[in-house]
Amino acid sequence: MTAITAITAQNTVAVTAVYPIPGEVIVEQVRAVVDDIGVDAVKIGMLGTRETIEAAGEALDLVGDAPVVLDPVMVAESGARLLDEDAQEALRTQLLPRAAVVTPNVPEARVLAGGGEESGAEDLVKAVHALGPRAVVLTGGHLEEATDLFFDGDRLVEIPGERFEGGAAHGSGCTHSSALAAHLAFGLDPLDAARAAKAIASTAVRDGLRSVGHGPGPVDVFGLARRLTRR
Repeated sequence: MTAITAITAQNTVAVTAVYPIPGEVIVEQVRAVVDDIGVDAVKIGMLGTRETIEAAGEALDLVGDAPVVLDPVMVAESGARLLDEDAQEALRTQLLPRAAVVTPNVPEARVLAGGGEESGAEDLVKAVHALGPRAVVLTGGHLEEATDLFFDGDRLVEIPGERFEGGAAHGSGCTHSSALAAHLAFGLDPLDAARAAKAIASTAVRDGLRSVGHGPGPVDVFGLARRLTRR
């Protein structure tokens, strides 16, 4: 189930407009799901503004102890900024401490950690963990090796993966965090959920729809292109 936080006008090359959803509407979307369907896990993606972050925090009060995966979406694959600068501190202080797992890429981790352009992956993942989430997965898309790094305060574990230079990665971060949340809902340990999410996101990039649009094409989560070629 989805609670929409913003409407974007975008394609593979640009985000041309962002329209935030009123906070009370966000909360009511979540309330409607809680009251009827129930919540086994939460994935939070693009928020955009401080007001939206505050609404997300209010909505989390409704979902009980369901694990929360926070993907701190700041910049789109096309390069467009998706989080206001004045909202970054609210994200750090209001949502990160409530997350079971946070899934930043390297640039997002540097912003959350407050700089450190020269910081290595291990320093970054520990700095983000110090902000309060129970675990952090630093995704490896911006690293020389496509290796994610998991840290929960005790375990520091590399999650290796293959880099697909000919793939299409638009939506890979969203796919990863959504898959991780789904596996937490199934009852997996966060590290096992992170490993499963890595495999799903990597396959989606590998099978990505490179022929769609003039920029980074969308990932193919369900193998749709492969199925079509088999007909």
